[in-house]
Amino acid sequence: MSFSATDVKKLREITGAGIMACKEALKEKGGSIEEAVTYLRKKGLAAAQKKQSRIASEGRVASGREGERGILVEINCETDFVAKGEDFKAFTTDVATYALRENIESVKELGKKKEEAVSEFILKCGEKVEIRRLKILNCPNGTIGEYNHGGRIGVLVGLESSSDKVQELARDLAMHIAACDPKFVEVADIDEEFRNKEVEIYEAQLRAQGKPEKAIGHIVQGKLRKLATQICLVEQKFVKDQNKTVKELLQEAGNITVSGFVRINLGEGIESRKENLAEEVAKMTGK
Repeated sequence: MSFSATDVKKLREITGAGIMACKEALKEKGGSIEEAVTYLRKKGLAAAQKKQSRIASEGRVASGREGERGILVEINCETDFVAKGEDFKAFTTDVATYALRENIESVKELGKKKEEAVSEFILKCGEKVEIRRLKILNCPNGTIGEYNHGGRIGVLVGLESSSDKVQELARDLAMHIAACDPKFVEVADIDEEFRNKEVEIYEAQLRAQGKPEKAIGHIVQGKLRKLATQICLVEQKFVKDQNKTVKELLQEAGNITVSGFVRINLGEGIESRKENLAEEVAKMTGK
């Protein structure tokens, strides 16, 4: 018994499985949608759907660049065992390569292609898998530095120079950003909301310490200057040479300017759920 594209679509709507899995099921069951649903459930689809309620805090950050464009993609799974597998590494690399080639700007833009790919991989690995974040860095007429720390931290940084000699500097800066986690490129980039929040905190702390009201404004300004050395890239001490700041490093290299950077730290903001075996078994048995 043959089946049509409409049958594949209907089976996908019923099960949420990927296109290839639906085609295989229909072929295996002679075109019967009802039997194909049962076939997919036996293959583990129902379990995969339940896994969507689990917490996926492991995974990998994949990175890539081509010319003036770079990409970071965070894909999460549930266990370190799956994350370290060659299949998962290949999957994350394929997603990053596809997004880079197709000029994808966000996870949402991956659309149905993402849903199909994730569904297929869930069936394969048996865990919840989620394409969580995708960040792009464009650096027209410049150089992009890339650094990936074992798939756990990914960084891209753009330098306004196309010289071959600046490529090593770009990678060093990407490595620095991975280690030091700056929030802004320079002081002028600190947004007003962030600054006002810090001022409010400092003022409250100083009043709690009993500092004179007239002195608080001056002390706050000093604290803000110190904060800038911690959160602004060019004000930080260069990780490979603590005797100079990043700004001094860039000046020595020919007054090179940083156009921007993006950074993804794997699992950032995801609450890891810790459960012991007894609790897990109790939940599964309803006791």
